[in-house]
Amino acid sequence: MQTYNLPDVGEGLTEAEIVQWHVKPGDAVAVNDVVAEIETAKSLVELPSPYAGTVGELLVAEGDTVDVGTPILTVAGADEAPAGEKAPDAAAADDAGSGSVLVGYGSGGDATTRRRKQKREAPVASTVGVVAKPPVRKLARDLGVDLKDVNATGPAGEVTRDDVVKHADQAKVFRNIETPAWPAERERSIPVASGSPADDRYESIPVKGVRKATASGVVKSAYTAPHVSVWTDVDASRTMEFVKRLKAQPQFADVRVSPLLVFAKALIWAVQRTPEVNSAWVETESGAEIQVRGYVNLGIAAATPRGLIVPNIKDAHQLSLRELAVALQELTLTAREGKSTPADQQGGTITITNIGVFGMDAGTPIINAGEAGIVAMGAIRQKPWVVDGEVRPAWVTTVSGSFDHRIVDGDKISRFLADIAAVLEEPALLLD
Repeated sequence: MQTYNLPDVGEGLTEAEIVQWHVKPGDAVAVNDVVAEIETAKSLVELPSPYAGTVGELLVAEGDTVDVGTPILTVAGADEAPAGEKAPDAAAADDAGSGSVLVGYGSGGDATTRRRKQKREAPVASTVGVVAKPPVRKLARDLGVDLKDVNATGPAGEVTRDDVVKHADQAKVFRNIETPAWPAERERSIPVASGSPADDRYESIPVKGVRKATASGVVKSAYTAPHVSVWTDVDASRTMEFVKRLKAQPQFADVRVSPLLVFAKALIWAVQRTPEVNSAWVETESGAEIQVRGYVNLGIAAATPRGLIVPNIKDAHQLSLRELAVALQELTLTAREGKSTPADQQGGTITITNIGVFGMDAGTPIINAGEAGIVAMGAIRQKPWVVDGEVRPAWVTTVSGSFDHRIVDGDKISRFLADIAAVLEEPALLLD
């Protein structure tokens, strides 16, 4: 009998919540079979078994948050790895006292950590005549999609991830779930029986996982980095025309194209002209220093069903327009499914928050910790716009952002946002 202790999944974190067990006592498991889904402060992670054998006892209930090293599962008949299998995972997971690191996830300080690919494809589940894999079913639940209504295009007649997204008509980037409708009753009275506790009148939501990490990060950023925020209105009519032309191009036929793509490319272009916005304030033994990065890991704030996360596109400055479109699409779909890995969220250098998809025009966002700036893209609306003394209809958006005033002065901030605005007004500048 072997005991599986909760490992450090490569993030250097101290605890995780057991979201869902994928096994039950008596189930046979092989090395690397997924036994549970856990939520850390960074993301939702599938936990593979380091042992082959029979599940004995589940030692932790779903919904419980436990420390790294806590026994969570026993496996019978797992004293030795099965023939032909190499199981260094078992030795790593056995060492509860040392805060073991799960093989396949790397160490907590490794910024290139990737979730280990499972040896076998996730099983395809079928209920009421609908065939779909568990991750696709979860995505459908998050998007409020009834799988029975989805047109399945998978090779085996199964519903695919793209089928669900297409059905949900989630074309706008990072609109992960539909905004819930207001209840029919805007005001209601909740009767309280005599002598009942006061907490019957409100709902208490535990702060844990992604929400806990987000709260800690924004508080640290807000009270450490002196924020300064600026904004400007932009005539984005030519950007809208440019996006329309891109959608008609054969090389963009299989990827989503939106104004966010042009916005992201404009930001990368503007960073080259004002590299200070792509910096970090670092405290060293000899004093503080500003580290100016010569690369762009472009963070995209994504509102997922489990909370706000900021995965980033590594070396976005090296990508062509089409490659950037593909990267944005992959990042979006991964975030929607709650599958963004810790590595996806580490090492960002500057961030975009697309508040326009929620109908917002501008804001004063909080800088992502470890960065010097965050830029918000507002809603693009048709408004009256004055050109050469004449009022004309135009597609107008607001570019706003917050910056660490220790690093970036007002003139550089203004020039940076003006450069983004210039590209949105005339995308041909990207050809320079």
